[in-house]
Amino acid sequence: MAITQIQLTERQRELLEQLAEAQNISFKEIIKQAIDDFLKTQKAIKAAGRFNSGVPDLSENHDKYLEEAFSK
Repeated sequence: MAITQIQLTERQRELLEQLAEAQNISFKEIIKQAIDDFLKTQKAIKAAGRFNSGVPDLSENHDKYLEEAFSK
């Protein structure tokens, strides 16, 4: 495991400490979880544009297509 030093604002530190306490985990663990969540989100965002539905107006008419899919 690598040791990394970062600087947080007082407010960031305070809020992270509150979250850690509320979840009954260490300050260190809350930061590791936050980084894991961030990395998963970035991976999901990167994957989001990789697929083609073949429907050119899907983003404009998604409600219509969703309704059609559920009515079948």
